[in-house]
Amino acid sequence: MKINIMKRLHHRPPYLLLDEVVELSPTHLHGVKTPRIEEFYLQGHFPGTPVVPGAMMQEMTTQAAGLLITEFYSPVPDYDSEKIKGYALGVLRSIHQAKYKKFARPDEVLNIKVSLIDHIESSFRFKGMILVGEEKIMINEFTLINISEEQLKGI
Repeated sequence: MKINIMKRLHHRPPYLLLDEVVELSPTHLHGVKTPRIEEFYLQGHFPGTPVVPGAMMQEMTTQAAGLLITEFYSPVPDYDSEKIKGYALGVLRSIHQAKYKKFARPDEVLNIKVSLIDHIESSFRFKGMILVGEEKIMINEFTLINISEEQLKGI
């Protein structure tokens, strides 16, 4: 599935953590990320044995969920992060749980899957997981919110 990730998300390299979207619906998103040894978060984590930090795996699921929100639940049609101002969509509000079962390593294809489990006004609760092949290596549950750009900037 071809979707312009940078049009929908405010994130930019090196902090953009989705390579592509494989599947997308109003309640599910399946994205892919293949971390490379050159990624900033693998430098020094850990020397000689690089692994993707758990916080970055959390962020991968958060970005995937944010992409789903901007695609289907934006307060403006055809949301474009470069042109439309006034909104910060899919801001992390809380992490309810996160479990890490195995390390993610450079050059492994990480399948990032999120499911929308509840939506009330501008608050969105998700379940997420990251898989390597068919094996779940991380599961989490978190809430994102849509806020004004002014709130994001602290104005």
